[in-house]
Amino acid sequence: MKKLVYIALLLFSAFTFASSGPYSGDISVADLLKDYPAFSEEYNDYSPSEVELSTIRALQGKQVLVFLGTWCHDSKREVPRFLKLIDTANVQLGSLKLVAVGYDKLDPAGLAKQHDLMYTPTIIVSDGEKELARMIEKPKQSIATDLTLQN
Repeated sequence: MKKLVYIALLLFSAFTFASSGPYSGDISVADLLKDYPAFSEEYNDYSPSEVELSTIRALQGKQVLVFLGTWCHDSKREVPRFLKLIDTANVQLGSLKLVAVGYDKLDPAGLAKQHDLMYTPTIIVSDGEKELARMIEKPKQSIATDLTLQN
């Protein structure tokens, strides 16, 4: 009987977790850092170099769209670093939109599908309608270099 109750509890827990899933949708920087400690810890611990700060300033006035998973280890590392970079460099973006996606890499508004999201995080830099750069999962060189290389 105890075994049956234990199995029922496990199934209930698995169903509850699977049905609720991670947060998906637009999220503000403030809410991301407030509600997800791993993101705020990485933000606070990261110290960008002077070269990175100088390089990231090329994003001044650009639009940036960030797809992330609140559950994703790469997002927990790279998104806070990107945010710290633009904050520390005092970059005034034309716009910044953070979109959290579920395990299925989808969001309620359909932006992930529209932008062919496959991996998280994905950071897209645009100037108007023209996509200038896209960093997927982790930088090849550095966040600053990868996001400004094609500008």
